[in-house]
Amino acid sequence: MAIKEQSQRQLRVGQEIKKIIAGEIEHEEVRNLEGIDTMVTITEVRISPDLKYANVYFITSHSDKNEEVREALQLASSHFRKVVGRRTALRYIPEFVFRVDNTFAEVDRIEALLRNPKVQEDLRKPDSVE
Repeated sequence: MAIKEQSQRQLRVGQEIKKIIAGEIEHEEVRNLEGIDTMVTITEVRISPDLKYANVYFITSHSDKNEEVREALQLASSHFRKVVGRRTALRYIPEFVFRVDNTFAEVDRIEALLRNPKVQEDLRKPDSVE
């Protein structure tokens, strides 16, 4: 099943929610994150077509704390919904599901594969013509 591209409205709402959540985290307004010593960055917010659900992707500076941060953010989702409700004119405030953004880890894995000596050797070989 192909993933459908988001509409302009979904993208705008996602960007606005991303700014609000990131601002709350940056200004340390989230009590659930107080005991966790890591930096949290919101990378993307993907909104459902009906604007009722949102997947919020994040990365941390210490990957071993990803699950702890995810749980803390999920517990704070009602706080985020209240803040989003106050700062936007949305008819429905989406339900948030926080997910670890594995994009950067995947990029690192692919780069490590490309740096592998065997792969480098294969890349240097001229294409054989048959």
